[in-house]
Amino acid sequence: MNSPLLNAGCRLGPSCISLLSRVVTHRTATTAASLASSPNTSESHTNEQKPKLKEKVVRTDTKPRTSNSFVLNLYRGQFQPDELFPYPNVLNEEQKDNVKMLIDPIWKFFEEKNDAAKNDMIEKIPDEVMNGLKEQGVFGIQVPVELGGLGLTNAQAARLIEIVTGHDLAISICVGAHQSIGFKGILLFGTDAQKQKYLPKLAAGEHIAAFALTEPAAGSDAISIKTKAELSPDGKHYVLNGSKIWISNGGIADIFTVFAQIPTADDKTGQVESKMTAFIVERKFGGVTNGPAEKKMGIKGSNTTEVFFEDCKVPVENVLGGVGNGFKVAMNILNNGRFGMVVGLSGTMKMAIRKSIDFAKNRRQFGRTIDTYGNVQEKLVRMAMRQYVTESLGFLLAQNMDRGIPEYQCEAAIGKIFASESAWYVLDEAIQIHGGMGFMRSSGLERVLRDLRVFRIFEGANDILRLFVAFTGLQYVGSHLRELQNAVKSFNLNAIVGEGSKRLRRNIGMSTGPNVNEYIHSPLHPSGLLLSKSINRFGSTIEQILMKYGKTIRDEQFIVHRIGDITIDLFTMAASLSRCTHSFKNQVPTAIHESNLVRIWCEEAYDRINNNINLIQNPEFIARTKLMAQLAREMVDKESTVPVHPLGF
Repeated sequence: MNSPLLNAGCRLGPSCISLLSRVVTHRTATTAASLASSPNTSESHTNEQKPKLKEKVVRTDTKPRTSNSFVLNLYRGQFQPDELFPYPNVLNEEQKDNVKMLIDPIWKFFEEKNDAAKNDMIEKIPDEVMNGLKEQGVFGIQVPVELGGLGLTNAQAARLIEIVTGHDLAISICVGAHQSIGFKGILLFGTDAQKQKYLPKLAAGEHIAAFALTEPAAGSDAISIKTKAELSPDGKHYVLNGSKIWISNGGIADIFTVFAQIPTADDKTGQVESKMTAFIVERKFGGVTNGPAEKKMGIKGSNTTEVFFEDCKVPVENVLGGVGNGFKVAMNILNNGRFGMVVGLSGTMKMAIRKSIDFAKNRRQFGRTIDTYGNVQEKLVRMAMRQYVTESLGFLLAQNMDRGIPEYQCEAAIGKIFASESAWYVLDEAIQIHGGMGFMRSSGLERVLRDLRVFRIFEGANDILRLFVAFTGLQYVGSHLRELQNAVKSFNLNAIVGEGSKRLRRNIGMSTGPNVNEYIHSPLHPSGLLLSKSINRFGSTIEQILMKYGKTIRDEQFIVHRIGDITIDLFTMAASLSRCTHSFKNQVPTAIHESNLVRIWCEEAYDRINNNINLIQNPEFIARTKLMAQLAREMVDKESTVPVHPLGF
C-alpha cells in the first residue's frame, strides 16, 4: 500500500515522534503552574526569570486527555468555539438591576470620601475610609447572603471591582487580598463549619483576611516553601513555624490562609516526605506577629509586611481542603481570583483614557488642540484598543466561571498578562499625552503608574505565566502526538490517513485553517479569516517545534516565551471578535466603533504572530539566542557589564 496520504502520515512514525508527549510532562506542567503562582499578596521575586523545570517520564499507554479549552486547542491548530462563541451573557435582568443599584453609591463614595493621593502620601488607608467600605459591603461581595455578604456572581463582582480599581489601586489591593485570595479558599474548599465560623465576620469587614504563601526562598516556586506544621502529640493541633514575606494586609489581618509543609513518615519505608497543606490561622491563636510595613514603589496605601509564625497552635479542624492538598488549594485560589485583576485594570485604563481625552481636547499647541494631531490620535486609539480587549477578556473569564466552565487556568493567565502589560502601556501613554503635566504629582497619573508596576510581578510574574501557558499547551499536544505514534505502531489506518491528509493539505497550501467566520458577524469576516490562518499555522508550527526539539524544548525558553506571545495574540483576537459579534447581534449602538478597533487589533496581531512564528524557526534567531546566553553568562561571571570603559579607567 503506497498511498501518498499514508506516506504523509508515516513521516510521523515512531522514530520521528519519539514519544513527544514527554516533551512537557504532567510534572513539568505542575511545576510551571507552581512557578506561575507568586501570589497577589506578595511583590514576587524579580530575579526568578529562568526557572529550572523538572521532568518526569509518563506512561505511554494512557489516552490523551480532551479539553474544551480554547487556548489548549490552539496548540493543535484547532478552533474550539464552545467557550468563546457566542460571547457569554449570564446575567438576567434582576441580577443586572441588583448590581446597578450598587454602582452609584460606590462610585459616589470614591469620588467624595476617598482621597487616593492622600492615602499614597500617608501610606495608609484611613480608618474612616475602611469603615465606609465596610458599610458599602465591599469586603463581602461574593460571600453568600445567608452568611452576611452581597452574594454576587463573578460577573456582578467584576463590574464593581472595575469601579474600585479605576479609582484607587491601593484600596483594590487591600480588598482583593482580603476576598479574592485571602478568604477565597474558605469559599472554595471550606467545610460548612469553617464557612459558618469565619465568613460572616469577614464579609462584614469585622475581620480582615490575608493570603500567606510567599517566602524568602519560595516566590514563584511555591512548592519549595519551608514553613512547617507538625502535629502535636495529642493529635489536636498543628504547631506552625516559619515566615512569609510581602503579605498584603499582613499587618492588619485577623485571619490568614497559610501554606506549610507537614512532615509525614511513610508507613512502609519510614522515609519522611513533606505534604504541602493549607490552614486557616487566626492571629489570636498566638505566635503570629508581623514586621513593619514595607516601603514600596507604589500601592503605598495598602499594608504589606512580613508575617512570622512561632509555635502557633492551629486546631486540626482548621486544615483547609485536606492534608497534602495545599498546592491544589493555592492554585485554585489564584486562578479563581485572576478575573478580578483583569476587569480591575480595565477600569484603571478607562480612567487614564478619560483624563487623556479631557487634556488633549483642551490643550492648545501650535494654534490648535493636540487631539487634532495624528500622533496623539494614534495614542488614544491604541489605548482604547488595549482597554477594549482587556475588558473583553475579563468579562469573558468572569462569565465563563459563572457558567461553570471547569478549565480556565490558561485563559486566566493570559488575561492577567495582557491586562497588566496593557495597563502599564496605557498609563505611560497617558503621561506622554499630558507632557510635563503628566509628570507632576497633581495629575494623579504618576501615582497610578507607580501603583501599576507591581501587577506585572505578583499573582504570577508575567515571565513565568508565559512559560506556564506555553508548557501547558505543549503538554496537551504531546499527549495527542503520543496517540498518533501508537496508531502508527499498531497500523491504525484511519488515524494515520486522517493525520496524513491534514498534513498534506497544509504542505500544499490547501488548508486555511478552521472556519472562524461561521461564528462571527459578517463585517468581521476579514479579521476572522486572519484568525483562521493564524490558528492553522500555529498548530503546524508547534508540531514542527516539538519534532525538532523533543523533550529539550523545556530548556528553550527564548522560543517558549515567544510561543506564549503568539498564544496571547490568538486568544485576544478571538475574544474581541466574539464580543464585537455580540454587540452586532444585540444592536449595540457602538458596534461599528468596536469593529474598527477589533479590525486594527486583529490585523496587527496577525502580523505579530507571523513575525514570531518566522522568528522561532529562523536559524539566525536561534544562533542569537545562544549568543545571548553566552553574553549573560559572561556578565554574571563578572557581576557587572563586561566592556572596558571608553576612557580606559
